[in-house]
Amino acid sequence: MTTENGHPDLILCGGPIFCGLKEGMAEALAISGDRIMAVGRTDDIAALKGPSTRVIDLGGRLATAGLNEAHMHVPHVGIGMVEMNLRPERGFRTLDALLSEVAKSAAATPPGQWVAGRGYDHSELTEGRHPTIEELDRAAPDHPVYIERTCGHVAIANSRAMAAAGIDHSTADPPGGVIEKKDARLTGLLAERAMRLVVDVKPKPDATFLAAALERAHEHLVREGFTSVMDAAVGFLAGMEELEAYEIAEREGRLKLRSWLCIFGNPDEGIGPQAFKAGYRAGRRMGLSEVGAMKIFCDGSAGSLTAAMSAPYLAGDPGNYGVLTYPDAVVHDWLGRYHRQGYQLAIHAIGDRAIEQVLTGIEAADAPDALVTGRRHRIEHCGYVSADQIRRMAARGIDPVPQPAFLYEFGDLYIQNVGMDRSAGSYPMKTWLESGLHPAASSDAPVCSTDPFANLYTMITRKSRKGTELGADQRLSMAEALHAYTALGAYTQFAEAEKGTLSPGKLADVAVFSRDLFAATPEEVRDDTHCAMTIIGGKVVHEI
Repeated sequence: MTTENGHPDLILCGGPIFCGLKEGMAEALAISGDRIMAVGRTDDIAALKGPSTRVIDLGGRLATAGLNEAHMHVPHVGIGMVEMNLRPERGFRTLDALLSEVAKSAAATPPGQWVAGRGYDHSELTEGRHPTIEELDRAAPDHPVYIERTCGHVAIANSRAMAAAGIDHSTADPPGGVIEKKDARLTGLLAERAMRLVVDVKPKPDATFLAAALERAHEHLVREGFTSVMDAAVGFLAGMEELEAYEIAEREGRLKLRSWLCIFGNPDEGIGPQAFKAGYRAGRRMGLSEVGAMKIFCDGSAGSLTAAMSAPYLAGDPGNYGVLTYPDAVVHDWLGRYHRQGYQLAIHAIGDRAIEQVLTGIEAADAPDALVTGRRHRIEHCGYVSADQIRRMAARGIDPVPQPAFLYEFGDLYIQNVGMDRSAGSYPMKTWLESGLHPAASSDAPVCSTDPFANLYTMITRKSRKGTELGADQRLSMAEALHAYTALGAYTQFAEAEKGTLSPGKLADVAVFSRDLFAATPEEVRDDTHCAMTIIGGKVVHEI
């Protein structure tokens, strides 16, 4: 509701307001109800003020449209806040530290129950390797243990977890997966679809637990300036219980962000057919949440040597080209099926060989009765993409949804795995923009930190955490980086008329940062900036 006599509820002034890449800058902004009432010069907006209007003085700080996290795994982030989180920034930089945490978790868990966690990065460990099955056995001899690398495409399991899954030294690799062995014995490492053998026998979280995880994640994201989020594989953890978790959380008013739900649709393993039958079709709304896309995983990650490449990796086993999760015929059949059911496709493909598989599958669905153009299908990550593939994506409006943060957190590992040339050309943000595509920036959290300022830093510098520059020609301006983090996320969700830029009539979703990012050095953006205020639908939901 507006205040009396049509005056705005809120006015923001006293600092730069980035309205959008085309819209430019404004001096002040007025909000009425859940919408932007006006933007413009300070004097013009001040004239709209009424007796009950709250005036927020930005004090030189920058306001932008609320950030849109275009690809992350929301329940995983919430679960990581209460369960074993082994990410490097939490201090896990040696195997001793990691194994001590496993032992600590086991000591607090009744014997026989599972000990699970995620987030370690072998490339950040002093030893530069994964833990082994024997090391996990010693850390937790009375518990099944399962820990995932931060990418989520490789895991290490101990002997009790392997036995629970029916895996022994003679078990063959499943299609699209790897059970690593050395000297004919299990190392503990599982990759891609082999991980499902253990995941399927682990206890699954219920809808009540997941609803609480969603709430925690939303509260965290709001504090970082996010007003919208895409949940990139609903159903991966616990099947249809995850959709029920959204229903519960929305009924109880526990979620704050606008959510675009992407259903986990892997053949055999996913919930795509169940979700479709249960009425979770594209466009179905649950409060602030909306069903939008269908997800299939077509390969792994470059950090774990499982992204499907057309040229071999330089590290690991000789002749390793990564892993295609499914054969072409299977992927193409399911892409066509979900396309015809009306879902937006949001398909995981990092290596150029997997990207080719996805592109040819979407191109095959381009028929007069179900045209691809205009459907805004997405290739999630789209890391190692060729010039020809970019051209074909642009021809059909197939957008990449990349994670610049990958270069920040894993850039030096990429150089080790595939060399500098391929690493420098990966995640080509500038080229995508110049090709007319809409590369919506995201973190893939918990693969990377949700920290938006590290992501912005990498977009404008193309530097890794260690300072290595990877492809300076792909650097973005700050305006382009914010565009990728706001308007392009909205576009990939068919929501550009409602959000992503600040103009009259659009939703009043706004982030205010602690400084003017346009006047800051890249290091100040990364190291000395925070979100000072988040406004969603005209309501201040975070303020410091």
